[in-house]
Amino acid sequence: MKLIAKIAFALATLAGPASLPLAAPAGWPGPGQLFVGTCYQPVDRTPDQIQRDIALMKKAGFNVVRMGDLSWDYFEPEDGKFKFEEFDRIVDAMQANGIKVIVDIPGTPAPLWLHHKYPGVNLVNAQGATVQPAERYMLDISDPDYRRHAVRLAEKLTQRYGKHPAVIAIGFDNEIGNTFMSYSKADRTRFVAWLKRKYGTLDALNQAWATQRWSRHLSSWDEVELPYADGPGPAERNLDLRRFWSDNTIAVLKDLEAVRVKYGPDKPAISNLWDSAGRKGFDYLSTYRQYAHYGAMGFYPGEPVGSGFEALMMKAGLDTPIWFNEFTAGGGGYYGTKGRSRMWAHFGLLLGAQSVMAWTYNSHLGGEEQALMGLLDHDSKPSWKLWEFGTIAREFKTLQTLGFPRHTEPQVAFAYSFDSRNASTPPGPSNTMRQYFTIPYMDQIHNAFAPIFNDNIDTAVIHVGHDDLRRYKMVVVAADVLMDKASADALRRYVQDGGTVVMTAFSAKVSETGQWFDTPLPGRLSDVFGLRTSEYYNADAPLDVGFDGKTVTTTTKFYEVLEPSTAKVVARLTNVPDAPPAITENRYGKGRAIYVATAAQRPVMQALYRSLYGELGIKRGPATPEGVYAREVDGRTLYVNTTTQPQDVKFDGTATGVLGGRAWSGTLRLEPFGAELLRK
Repeated sequence: MKLIAKIAFALATLAGPASLPLAAPAGWPGPGQLFVGTCYQPVDRTPDQIQRDIALMKKAGFNVVRMGDLSWDYFEPEDGKFKFEEFDRIVDAMQANGIKVIVDIPGTPAPLWLHHKYPGVNLVNAQGATVQPAERYMLDISDPDYRRHAVRLAEKLTQRYGKHPAVIAIGFDNEIGNTFMSYSKADRTRFVAWLKRKYGTLDALNQAWATQRWSRHLSSWDEVELPYADGPGPAERNLDLRRFWSDNTIAVLKDLEAVRVKYGPDKPAISNLWDSAGRKGFDYLSTYRQYAHYGAMGFYPGEPVGSGFEALMMKAGLDTPIWFNEFTAGGGGYYGTKGRSRMWAHFGLLLGAQSVMAWTYNSHLGGEEQALMGLLDHDSKPSWKLWEFGTIAREFKTLQTLGFPRHTEPQVAFAYSFDSRNASTPPGPSNTMRQYFTIPYMDQIHNAFAPIFNDNIDTAVIHVGHDDLRRYKMVVVAADVLMDKASADALRRYVQDGGTVVMTAFSAKVSETGQWFDTPLPGRLSDVFGLRTSEYYNADAPLDVGFDGKTVTTTTKFYEVLEPSTAKVVARLTNVPDAPPAITENRYGKGRAIYVATAAQRPVMQALYRSLYGELGIKRGPATPEGVYAREVDGRTLYVNTTTQPQDVKFDGTATGVLGGRAWSGTLRLEPFGAELLRK
């Protein structure tokens, strides 16, 4: 990267996001270092094993571990009785061996003594029965006793380790978005209080929940019940249920962040969050700057498009690198596939990652993940996985002197909305939205995202109502069914000031309450897009789109009927009667708003994007075969083959592989799961 960009990145990395108060940021991970290591649970290991484990980590070249997660009663075996001496020795030993530590506050799951002493921590199911904590995350994080004890635990840990020279960061509540919902009387009381704060009056709540339908008018707050997450029940109520639990999750994270600021202000928050967890999840993209300094996550990739999108969701609008606090150790099968973790590690570098930490170090003998093999086998013998991560560590040590971690400057942003994801999948069985939204929300976003990602262009994933859109040359809004006022206003300003927005079918159909707009669609933005769309159909055959003199074939039959007012038609559906518009473009202010009538389809979106690159000044990345991804870094090009087949990559001139040492002329041969940095 250019010198100015390097300086800017260094300052951003050290200073953190402007909205986060950091007293002494000098201890933050800098832009010139990469980290490779593992998640380590010393609670599983004897002192002799721990000594051998650390020696093996050092031999493999590891420079970071993440410890403490999932182990509350390891630190606090009884209420108010803390034990840190053993962990002290381990942290000291890591320091002596040159290994940095992320200390994870283990607020989930709660220990059994907390469940027994404070019954409000126990879950209650939708039928009103108390549920025992049979597996991880079975606790009620909204309970005041839970929150009080979680804060106390965080205070004790950060007071003790917040200034330890080995500790590089603090993590909050592993996979917190994956906790369960509860239906206790206390939860109902908290939900009603939340609704009163949100809506103010019962009349406003009745209007938001459309209670005039099906004779469900609320005459008093006492009649409000917790909606069933799995149904049955109206979509509007489920949307508020999801928001209620999201706000509870965020409140816990803010509690822990306040502790970190007080006792470990020079240690950033790098937490293994799970905002998209199916049980609850939470609205990370609207709130991340309140408790996260780095986008961090568990990375268990299946295919590159969805995995890349998920990682960029966690990075959001942060200028700091991505951290993979858990990282696939083999994966893809019972024991794993050789070379796969190395490939995904280099894939992460393309996205702007700074770390990979294998889950897990030692294979577990008991618990829920006995067959999830770690870097050591069940007999504590090192597997080939340990040495593969050693290879990653060696290669990362070389690459950190060559412009890694990458500072990314995304040219395109993709909208993602926690509310839209939930509004598109209301509980069954009677909600007709489930019949309308037959193509899952995430599938549509991935289809919109894939063509630009496959063109090797840096992108961001943001909530358009909570980030600065002026940073981007184009914003893509795919299937964003719920259009809140803040997002609509932001998109309107962006287009008016010269930006380009691309919106696809299914978007802007319902308001904040989850009810359909009673105004022309797309709601709140019909004039910006210069059209009205109300009718929608399934054609008899997959749709063909006539665009720029060519026919683009799709696999979808769904389309909306676009009725342009000021918009002009730039593409039509050629195999549908009357050839209705497939793509329209409307000039609004200094910018333009483009609407696609079909569910997002990769061939259609690719043709549209590529027609816009030139005039928007969007530069495509290196040309690669399908499944091969690449980025230029300081005059060199990193290529990663995510496929199981050899791939030939064409390039101009001659070059030498930094990782493999081989000279190449005109064509680079990448083996299955291969990666190489070419230096011309």
